[in-house]
This record gives sequence, C-alpha cells and structure tokens, in this order.
Amino acid sequence: MDIRLTFMGAARGVTGSRYLIETNDTMILVDCGLYQERQFLYRNWEKFRCSPKKLQAVFLTHAHLDHSGLLPKLVREGFQGKVYCTPATADLTKIMLLDAGHLQEEDAAYKKKRHQREGRQGPYPEVPLYTAADAEKTFPLFSPVEYNQTLDIGHGIEATFYDAGHVLGSAMIKLQISQNGEKRSIVFSGDIGRKDRPILHDPSVFQKLDYVVMESTYGDRVHEGTDEIGDDLVEIVNSTKAAGGNIIVPSFALQRAQEILYYLDLLLMQKRIPPIDVYLDSPMAAKITEVYKRYANLFDSDMTELMNEHHSPFDFPGLKAVETVEESKSLNSIKGTIMIIAGSGMCNGGRIKHHLANNISRPECTIVFVGYQAAGTLGRQILDGAKTVRIHGQQYPVRARITQVKGFSAHADQDELLKWLSSLSVNPRRIFITHGEVESAEQFSQLLRSKNGYNTMVPEYGATVNLD
Repeated sequence: MDIRLTFMGAARGVTGSRYLIETNDTMILVDCGLYQERQFLYRNWEKFRCSPKKLQAVFLTHAHLDHSGLLPKLVREGFQGKVYCTPATADLTKIMLLDAGHLQEEDAAYKKKRHQREGRQGPYPEVPLYTAADAEKTFPLFSPVEYNQTLDIGHGIEATFYDAGHVLGSAMIKLQISQNGEKRSIVFSGDIGRKDRPILHDPSVFQKLDYVVMESTYGDRVHEGTDEIGDDLVEIVNSTKAAGGNIIVPSFALQRAQEILYYLDLLLMQKRIPPIDVYLDSPMAAKITEVYKRYANLFDSDMTELMNEHHSPFDFPGLKAVETVEESKSLNSIKGTIMIIAGSGMCNGGRIKHHLANNISRPECTIVFVGYQAAGTLGRQILDGAKTVRIHGQQYPVRARITQVKGFSAHADQDELLKWLSSLSVNPRRIFITHGEVESAEQFSQLLRSKNGYNTMVPEYGATVNLD
C-alpha cells in the first residue's frame, strides 16, 4: 500500500486541524482549520503545504473554525473541488465562515487605525486573512452527505460520515482506501463528543480500523463537575444578582451557546434562578440556533421529547437576541444584573472583548468561562489569573470574579477517550494523537502504549507518514 498522511495542522497543538492524504494519484484534505493559539497565528498566513489546485476534495468533520476556518483562503488560492460534510455542517459552516470574514475585515481595519495612531506595525499584515466575499465563494463547493451514507469519490477511495456527538452535524470520517487488491481503513475522529450530553446523540464507535487519527484535547485529565452544571449556574446567577453586577459569558456560537440556553431554561422552569434578562449578543449564535431548530431530527430522545411538547429551550422569557453593534453597545447602560453571552469563546475577537473591557474591572461582575481556553489566548490569560489584561490596546485590571463551569466541555476526557477506543476488537496498526497541547497528547499517547499496548505516535507539525 502507498498512502501518505501529512499533518498540516493540529499536530502538537489544539487548533488548525488539517490532514493531507495522498494515494492512488489523488490528494484530499480532511479539515481545513484556522489556527487560534497566539504563537501559531503566523501559520494562517503561510502558503498551504500542498497545491490547492491539485486537491480533489476536502472532508469537514464539523463547522468549528479550527476545523473549517481556512477554507476561504484555500479557495482563493485555487481549490475548485468539492467540500464534503453533513447537511447540518454545511449550513453551519457557511454562517461561521461569513461571520469570520466580516470579523477579519473589521479587525484589520481597527488594527490599521490603532497602529497608525500608535506609530507602529503589528506582527501580521494589516489586511484581512480573507473577506466575507472570499467566504461566499466557498458556498457553491459544499456537497452534503448524510450520516452512514458511503460516498465513492473514485480512485479507490470511499468515505463515510458517522455522528461524533460533539456539535450539531459533527462527524467522524472513515476513509476506505483500496489499492492493488488490498484495503486500508482510517478514521479521523474530529472532536469526540461525550455520552449522555444534552441535545445530541452519543458519539459513534467502531469495531475494527487500520489507522486512527484522534483528538487529545483532554487526554491528560478527567472532567470535573459534569453533574454540577446546574448547581454552578444557580450559585453564579444568584450571587452576582445579589452583588448587582453583570454575568459575562464568553461562548462559542456553535453548541456551547445552545447548551447554556438549555440549562438556563431548565433552571428557570425549576425556579432555581430568578427571571433574568439574557442577551445573546452574537448574530452568528442566533443564526446557528435557528439551524438547530431545523435539524430536530439530530436531537437525542430527551431533547426530542421537549420539542414534541412544544417547549423549545431556545426561546424562554427574558432571552433576547442582539443584532446590531448599536444594540450591543446599549447593553452597557442597562442597570441591574443581566447575562451577556457573546463570542468568541476564547476571547480572541468579536463582541466579547468589548464586554470584557466594560466589566472585567468591576468587582461586582462575574466572568464565566464555559469552554476550553487554548494557550496564548486572552481567555486563557484571564483564567490563569492575570492581574491585568490587554484589550484593544489598553490595559485593564482584573477585578471581576473569574470562574469556570467545567462540566460544559463537549470534548471527551481521558476516561471517555479510552472508552471510545475500547470498542475496537483488534488493535489498530497505529493511532496518531493530535489536536491537543503537547503535554496532553504525549501523556495520552504514553497511557495508550502502557495500558493497552497500542502503537501510537504524536506527530510533529508538517510530518509525513507512510501508511503501509
């Protein structure tokens, strides 16, 4: 067998997911993600390590930007093939790419003015990485594929999408490659979800695979407080309301925002928290929530039962969607306690930075982290206890209460990753550990070798491996 796998991203890092497969005179890419760690941002500006014009197809595991966010750049540089993904992922990715393009344009214009005022240059060009118009050019290339439907793209390559249980439409992608009378199977896990989580089905499992490329975001730890989300939110809402402050929630627009609404609705129904005005200050999150409503067929049994009772957790009293910049700015003048949910989830862009600037120095306010904060991001700095943080070129003292609701994670932890692999009846030829910080990936790799005898590898960025 002659199959080459190149790790063009998410290797010894959490973001920038991108894997190149070369076989049977064909080049395909699994994921085309954006780097979000500060120390790796320069990679977004680099030329792709393959010719976009020669790529036949891109397979997307899901819509998160660290898996899809470089598609517009790939298309601008010559890619003309198809982008295969589930229907929900197609709808969600279009929303997220368009939003990302707008943000790239706004951030570039803002930085250019600020740097001119300060008489300096930033480390990256003061132009957008790509524009909203670039994002729109990717839309005609999307080719939706249903779960469990095998797609034959020719050249001895078949692909099947399986539910990953991570976010709406997320998939694990299994490639079956035939060559000279032999076959090899390789699964790209994408982000592996968790069992018994709200809204979505449990992640799919497999019995036999030749190769596995799997994430390790939480490969070195076990989640805490999974069953305490409600209790944590009750304490945060009630104590902050008593103090007279605001609750600021940096949140990813996809899945995390919808889960927060799910729990708030539940707590309101149980009367464990008082009525509170909740502002979803993310046009993208509001649009994504509408997509969720259209794909009710992907919900788990509990969520389906709620919807059948005509009770949507995405539409409770006090919930307001904020559309315009003017509406967003007006939130600063509201008296009394409100909750603002805004992106980006790691605080490295978007409206959340403005809300942090207005609230992070107020001791009566609470900043609530509900998602993973990658090394080098503003969110990670705050969560790690920084005394002051730089936002929009200014230093702000951190006086607000900083807290984290850990149970929200949509990524499987170490125990859940091990359980996911335990469904395999035969050890794969090799397991490639990706999509995790170096310490997490290395620790999980060592655990798999010592506990299960798996042949594992934590590939370097840019490494190419020949699969026999």
